[in-house]
Amino acid sequence: MADTRRVPPTRSSLLASGALGAVLLAVAACGAEGAGAECTLLGSSPGVSVAVRPPDAPRVASASLRVCWDGTCREPELGLGNSSTSVPLGCEGEEPDAACAASASPDEGKIGFAVVEGLPKAPVQVTLKLRDGGGRVLVDRSLDVTPKATFPNGPDCAEGGPQVALTVADGTVTAA
Repeated sequence: MADTRRVPPTRSSLLASGALGAVLLAVAACGAEGAGAECTLLGSSPGVSVAVRPPDAPRVASASLRVCWDGTCREPELGLGNSSTSVPLGCEGEEPDAACAASASPDEGKIGFAVVEGLPKAPVQVTLKLRDGGGRVLVDRSLDVTPKATFPNGPDCAEGGPQVALTVADGTVTAA
């Protein structure tokens, strides 16, 4: 008669089966994306980006943001840094896979991004305030916007966090 006692798994066998399960899950998840798509683990955070263009940007010293929906508001941290534009430096050859170079050049603008956890793909109210170095309000504008899904790996891959982009130019705030 065969011995039917159950032998408890060892720590190493549990780790090995857990690791195998994680690999199979990752392979299945990658295979579940669009046919032929090169999907990576690159993601995108939910939030609001802000771009301040000249002539407003040089006067702006700080920014604050308030985002409201479903009766609650969040005031995420929004720091602004100097923005730049890409300047092409040419390519080494004419082939489609030729190596090309570019350089970042300051453009006198400012940019920032505020992560807003739980940001829905539904209408929200965003209030942006920009202040100068003395604390004086330069811009105080509320907009009703609808954040849109992002696809950091392309449309055939998993959806990232919803985002909305605000642009300030000549004292006017617009959303995209």
